[in-house]
Amino acid sequence: MSAAVNERSRQEYKAQEERLRAVWANPTGWRYWASVNNFQVGLWYGSTAFAFMLFAGVLALLMRLQLAVPDNDFLSADFFNQAFTLHGTVMMFLFAVPIFEAVAIFLLPPMLGAREMPFPRLGAFSFWSFFLGGIFVCGSIFFGAAPSSGWFMYPPLATDKEFSGIGADIWLLGLSFIEVASIAAAVELIVGIMKCRAPGMRVNLMPLFAWYLLIVAGMILFAFPPLIAGDLLFEMERMFDWPFFDAARGGDPLLWQHLFWIFGHPEVYIIFLPAIALMAMIVPTFSQRPIVGYSWIVLAAVGTGFLSFGLWVHHMFATGLPQISLAFFSAASEAVAIPTGVQIFVFIATMLAGRVIFSTPMLFGAGGLAIFVIGGLTGVMVALAPFDWQAHDTYFVVAHLHYVLIGGMLFPVVAGLYYYYPLIDAKKLSDRLGRLAFWLMFCGFNIAFFPMHLSGLRGMPRRVFTYPAEIGWDWLNLISTAGAFVSAAGVLVVVFDTLRPKHRQPRGELNPWNAGTLEWISEPEENWGVRSIPIVRSRYPLWDQKDLVRKVNEGRYYLPDAEEGWREGLVTSVLDAEPIQVLRVGGTSYVTIVSALSLGATFIALTFHWWIATVLAAIICFCAVTYWLWTGTGEIPEKPTKDVGLGLSLPLYASGPDSVGWWAMFITMVGDGTAFASLVFGYFFYWTIHADFTAGISGPDPVWSLAAAILFAAAWGLMMAARRFNRRGATTAMRGLLVLSLLTTVGASVAGLAGPWPMDPTSHVYPAIVWILVLWVLAHAAVGTVMQAYCLARSLAGRLTQKHDMDLSNVVLYWHFLLIAAVITFTIIGLFPAAM
Repeated sequence: MSAAVNERSRQEYKAQEERLRAVWANPTGWRYWASVNNFQVGLWYGSTAFAFMLFAGVLALLMRLQLAVPDNDFLSADFFNQAFTLHGTVMMFLFAVPIFEAVAIFLLPPMLGAREMPFPRLGAFSFWSFFLGGIFVCGSIFFGAAPSSGWFMYPPLATDKEFSGIGADIWLLGLSFIEVASIAAAVELIVGIMKCRAPGMRVNLMPLFAWYLLIVAGMILFAFPPLIAGDLLFEMERMFDWPFFDAARGGDPLLWQHLFWIFGHPEVYIIFLPAIALMAMIVPTFSQRPIVGYSWIVLAAVGTGFLSFGLWVHHMFATGLPQISLAFFSAASEAVAIPTGVQIFVFIATMLAGRVIFSTPMLFGAGGLAIFVIGGLTGVMVALAPFDWQAHDTYFVVAHLHYVLIGGMLFPVVAGLYYYYPLIDAKKLSDRLGRLAFWLMFCGFNIAFFPMHLSGLRGMPRRVFTYPAEIGWDWLNLISTAGAFVSAAGVLVVVFDTLRPKHRQPRGELNPWNAGTLEWISEPEENWGVRSIPIVRSRYPLWDQKDLVRKVNEGRYYLPDAEEGWREGLVTSVLDAEPIQVLRVGGTSYVTIVSALSLGATFIALTFHWWIATVLAAIICFCAVTYWLWTGTGEIPEKPTKDVGLGLSLPLYASGPDSVGWWAMFITMVGDGTAFASLVFGYFFYWTIHADFTAGISGPDPVWSLAAAILFAAAWGLMMAARRFNRRGATTAMRGLLVLSLLTTVGASVAGLAGPWPMDPTSHVYPAIVWILVLWVLAHAAVGTVMQAYCLARSLAGRLTQKHDMDLSNVVLYWHFLLIAAVITFTIIGLFPAAM
């Protein structure tokens, strides 16, 4: 009898597995490229980022050949400028950040015990945006149109079209497109980590990798928007002659430096922290013991992320800022070494407490930490303003930057590649080739970059394409060039090891390193994160829950089946990971590709001032995104609840803070609010640097500004009332309030436009910054009216009801942020500085 029951149970689980496989199956042909499976998107992301890295590496080798000997004419000055600008741009924007977004999309679902990220189509959109933007920016060098003003694009050189050409526009608009991709990925990562963890995985049980990625994604929300705001000001000056950085008309180039480095210095830690996250997974595995000081390393990571936003003036010590500012930011720059040191000492303590296995991943990780420590020591040196004045813009800073970024990022990435490669096809990379690659990269890197400290101290400036022989830099540069090619040989060994055919190599164990975290449960050939969603009770469940793998693979936990034919996962509570909803995610769709292509076409057409093409591409993008939202979110399920197993039934629909859509809107608005705050910062920055900020120019009519603020508040109130009436079941009243709110929003926009209408934004920076703030609010008001019309259409179509009001709830949340932005904007421009 028992044998018959067991056999029936096995047959049932087998049938469930086949249904799961059918639902999550990879499409073939062209539909493969529209897939939204985290496994595929992660591999696409990672492969593309590595390809861009190799491209940037080739540019670096060309520059080293040019600098190998004095008075060299191997490269022209213009091509050298394009090469070093693209090298820095690609490494920072197209490799360092995207590679960790790739790793996160690939690893986080199985690591969290989830089936998929909450917005797989958003992940696919992020990849295609990144890919198209990268091709656009990198391809410009083959047409002699690449940016050539440095990866930081300082004005006034970069804003002068005569000197910078179209390359600056390609840099600005191409990277703005890529920044959209990064923010989209950050939204998905934050919501996935907070809301899609396996039941029982409380925040104090999350893998350290998830903690680090959560911190980094949060940092992206606060670091990238200031750069987007700066890009907007920059492009308005280049395209329409609005004088934000023109000192003759009240502007100031230092505003760009502030906005850029508010992004630029956290960017270093956005790159560094995910690399430490990989080490936080590798070190315990090869020490065969849990991490020492879990709470300390989490607090140190949070502290590093927080302090990194107080360091941006670290890059501006030579700009003539007040001494008190230099002292504050110098102290903050020194202080960030404390949480960084805590993280490194935690790894050392874990290795001392365990028995270290020096495998290839551990070798790369340890070598990277050693290099990073040297970079950290030189970082402490340049954090001191007097020393920075001597070393600023010399090759000493180039050496410091590469020691931090390559040691803190590239070596751990290669360690992660060797560590996690078995998850792709259950086969390991070669230990022999890996060790050869390590020693070539480690020795070549130090040979290449350590002499740059000396050439910098001897006075060699950055960004020079040649130099005379009698200065004494020649032999140092020749050594650096030789080291660069040795290191490049090591990278090529890694590429060969990854791409070499492995069909004769037998499949290895599912968990060859005896790791303790959940990502090692998943079979490489399957397309879902885990066979069934487990209950987690420890930080290293594969070590502590002995039967976990067997029970997961036998489908004995949550959601072992896909009987309705949907891709499903669990939504859990933020702190304690208690199951609260079954989430149905979208499947394969071309809409993500169409949306990314049309948005990319919009940015490209803007670059070349093709206005009609810009409008057409924007319309296509709008239609694609609307179709995406209409068909991919908020579908009313066929039943209210679903049995997920183990005697638990959960709702299939949620709205408000219980839904992942609400969290995505909230997080997006936080990033949007950061960009708005950056523009407000610009307004008051100009006020602080001028005795007469307005230059005698009349400001916006305060009556119109007050009217706009009041009308926006009224529109917000009507939206709140619409939501309240909908929850009472008063559908007709709700629709009427939506229409009334939409009309009030239009009236508020007209009033907001009337205030600054007589002001000429090309005459002086005061009217220009006023117009930027007003246009920012009006653009968001236009999006708000689209959202109102969307909710009305959903209601008329029967897709927004009293119980199914996710769309209306999310739009009301958007209106909270719009109201704040509108009131702040019209209060500032209407009353300040006139009221003073």
